[in-house]
Amino acid sequence: MKRTLSALCAASLVLAACGGDDEEPGADTGADTSADTGETAAPADTETADTAAPPVAGAAAVDLDAALAADLAACAAAPTGEPIKVGMALDYGEVSGFADIPGGEAATYLAELINCTGGVNGSPVEVTIRDIQGDPQVTATATQELLDAGSHFLIGPPFADFGQPVLQVTGGAVPVFFAASTEPSLPDIGALSFLVSFDDTAQATAAAEWALAEGFTRAITFSSPGPYFGYNPEVFAEVFTAGGGEIVTDQPYTPVDDVDFSAQVSEIASVADGTEIVYSAMLAFQVTALRGQLEGQGLTDLAYMGADAFEATGILAEANNEGILHTTHAFAEPGGRIEQLLTGYEAARGEPLESGTFAGLYADAMLLGIQGIANCGCTDPAQIGAAIAAIEGFSGFTGEMGYAGTNGIPNKPVSIHRVVGGVDTLVADWE
Repeated sequence: MKRTLSALCAASLVLAACGGDDEEPGADTGADTSADTGETAAPADTETADTAAPPVAGAAAVDLDAALAADLAACAAAPTGEPIKVGMALDYGEVSGFADIPGGEAATYLAELINCTGGVNGSPVEVTIRDIQGDPQVTATATQELLDAGSHFLIGPPFADFGQPVLQVTGGAVPVFFAASTEPSLPDIGALSFLVSFDDTAQATAAAEWALAEGFTRAITFSSPGPYFGYNPEVFAEVFTAGGGEIVTDQPYTPVDDVDFSAQVSEIASVADGTEIVYSAMLAFQVTALRGQLEGQGLTDLAYMGADAFEATGILAEANNEGILHTTHAFAEPGGRIEQLLTGYEAARGEPLESGTFAGLYADAMLLGIQGIANCGCTDPAQIGAAIAAIEGFSGFTGEMGYAGTNGIPNKPVSIHRVVGGVDTLVADWE
């Protein structure tokens, strides 16, 4: 089921928005088995749990570092308590597969690790995946199937096109995490709808504030009408100009399709002085194509910065990527939790887990839901949702976060990276 990330996201990001590795021990986690494309992977007894004998409220649900160090060939006795049920409505096709494929695999693998260490206070975590097939109606049907199976909380796909059908079915009665989404329209505490990432407002604001702090006073933006490709540069421009910067020109383009930017380059060459930062939410292969064409016009000193689509579409695999900046969800610090997840997965599965940062978001979504169960000492989905909304100081794979005082968008930093020598390098965690 592995796919090339750039090909997947080239299809997926047309729809809307995509959406530092924390080393602290004792993360808020808990999980069990793995499912591949739509079947539950759990113990044979899958009756809906009434009570799961959760840990003491407020305590870390699982020792994440112990789970990551687990030897799957030498597990503790299998947990026998009532299962904690995690439902995942994911798109394993050409729409959201860039995030949902590694995300589903990461969650089910982490569940296996946690069960290997005894589960969550003796309770296994069952992960059930349903493939929504890039279809809103299938999404609604899959969501209902997950609810009928007794899911205590759900993890949904990245885009509002499919997230809204999930929320229509749950009706605000069951918590839903949109792990890889940065779409501001999805989170809503009243609907028990949560992002696991920052939203587009936060990542574009962080980009503009960082650029101003670095001394950039002139910027060039590329935008396309609508969410993500239009919204990110719009927010960047508002923040940048409010901070005293100037948008020299905003150039139109077609996401995914455009690789010939000759018309835009001609206009830019007539107004740029070479000190500008170029900001867009375009895909990785587009920004490197644009850069080559601008350099061909003698504009060799421009800086380039973009949103999380750069990582999702493989900026590290692109030629001419040196120095390119982008906002993203975490830094895979050497020896840190994301790296441990990736290396452990490859050793166990015999193939790499693509997109570690996005995989970490889905793992965190599962851990946050389990922490809600631990904090409320309950298994009623509505009560779990209320407990999730009050979480503070959660530490998993993608940085410390919480929902207290928010409308479902976690208060977490935006990770700003630069490609240096072909390697993604942390520049700042911007808050």
